[in-house]
Amino acid sequence: MFETSVYLDNASTTRLDERVMEAMKPYFFEVYAVATSEFGYSMGIEAKEGLAAAREKLAGMLRAGPEEVVFTSGSTESSNMAIKGVALALGKKKGRHIITTKIEDFPVLSSTRALERDGFEVTYLDADGDGLVDPDRLGEAIRKDTILVSIQHANQEIGTVQDAEAIGQIAMDNHVLFHTDATHTFRRLPIDADRVPADLITISAHTIHGPRGIGGLYIRDKTPIAKWMDGGYQEFDRRAGIENIPGAVGFAAAAEFVTPEENERLRGMRDRILDRALAEISQTTLNGHREKRTPQNANVTFHLVEGESITLHLDMRGFAVSTGSACFSRSLEASHVIAGIGGDHERAHGSVRFTLGRYNTMEEADAVVDAISEVVETLRKISPLGKGGRG
Repeated sequence: MFETSVYLDNASTTRLDERVMEAMKPYFFEVYAVATSEFGYSMGIEAKEGLAAAREKLAGMLRAGPEEVVFTSGSTESSNMAIKGVALALGKKKGRHIITTKIEDFPVLSSTRALERDGFEVTYLDADGDGLVDPDRLGEAIRKDTILVSIQHANQEIGTVQDAEAIGQIAMDNHVLFHTDATHTFRRLPIDADRVPADLITISAHTIHGPRGIGGLYIRDKTPIAKWMDGGYQEFDRRAGIENIPGAVGFAAAAEFVTPEENERLRGMRDRILDRALAEISQTTLNGHREKRTPQNANVTFHLVEGESITLHLDMRGFAVSTGSACFSRSLEASHVIAGIGGDHERAHGSVRFTLGRYNTMEEADAVVDAISEVVETLRKISPLGKGGRG
């Protein structure tokens, strides 16, 4: 059994809330039928009602109609569905140009690269040193054949939050569809269809203590999007496959359990980690904007040491964190996000991401800074980079 006792990698996934499991249980053991209409059998009708109730709850949080929320298998599918669905719907009618950024998460970047192989043209916008995209640059990049802008609400690695309202307004003014990935902001920061003029919004349960394998895509009414998964007629004939009703119910329950008070508590722990790490550990760099960032994300580069060494030493001390180092990436490339904000390989290799969740405490935030201070000091003493010194 693993020894880690303090989990600080909640951006990757979160521990399931027991209350969410209780909400899901009946749909595993009692109401386990597929959703059927009012002309079906009783258990199927009850299952359909459970699915509809979950959809209505999530739609309400997005200020959307229930028919505008499609359940998916998670944020990866949602972003694929948004980008490829629009490309299929408009590629032959309006144009084959898409705009995104260099620091998007892999579901978006992999989708656009796949479309490039099919003849689409993609513009990848730069971000500044804090990870912010200049809306004016977006306006300059839009062309007559642009069909979609896909820019995340907040970055998965450095936590920087984009001005989605301004970005969406530019897209709308130019009659271009706008998709935003809100995987790391849904229920953590305001993001809804009234506030943000987005046509498509990716959301997921796994980052808010909900079940894995369930996500959603908000699709504004009348948005042209083609069905790209063939099969049955589920999800308003937009996504084929038997509905994950326990997952949908769990997703809605998880979203309900997130409160403003919890988000403030996360922000307090985030600030404790950032303030102490930057003040008490020499030669450190904040990654991401100091204020315009998600409440749960703290990302710092500790120069002259490598992130994978830090994470391994912290793991031995009982802390789970993540790094942008290449050794922890299957792509064998250092963080494309750090590179995308102007960081070099040394900055990427020394980056450590702390992401907080419901079950973390302020005591744990202090404890991880104490531990990382010792780890960094020890590693710098034996590191060739550390012996060379900087500043």
